[in-house]
Amino acid sequence: MASAKQSLTIELALLGLLRRQPMHPYELFQQLQRKDTLGFIWQVKQSHLYALLDRLEADGYLSHQLETQGSRPPRKVLSLTPAGESRFVAWVTTPVAHGRDMRLEFLAKFYFARLEGSSTVVQLLERQLACCRQWLADNEERIARLAPDSFERLVLRYRTGQLQATIHWLEACWREIALQDEIEQN
Repeated sequence: MASAKQSLTIELALLGLLRRQPMHPYELFQQLQRKDTLGFIWQVKQSHLYALLDRLEADGYLSHQLETQGSRPPRKVLSLTPAGESRFVAWVTTPVAHGRDMRLEFLAKFYFARLEGSSTVVQLLERQLACCRQWLADNEERIARLAPDSFERLVLRYRTGQLQATIHWLEACWREIALQDEIEQN
């Protein structure tokens, strides 16, 4: 089940890459290898990437045109369909549903939200902060109901630390984006 969730996130990130410009599958693979983009988050095998692209096309999120290359076989150039555009736009500003999704899914969303502009990234950060703060409050309520020596309480204390660190990082990102906006406006 976890790999299906990860695959879905990767698929949506692929929509984001194609939203910037149409590309052939190997160009997408090269983009995903770059450490200044999503390659810093994921490692995707070329064969797996091609299978994901086929699935996105079958689902109606991508279309393709064949581009002639002289004497070489034509290559497939992929582009986003209106359904793919709509799916990506909804995904990029929706906060992740679980703290464990911060490492892959949220970072992918954050990458693309930054490309979309400051209003999109601020919207994502504010929504994710609200979720994290609620998770923290819920976690603290659970801790308060437990016996002081319970193992569950210790585990929840660990989660509290993770959530506090995540909130701290999200707030720092939000401040940095706000500062950049202020500098650009002056």
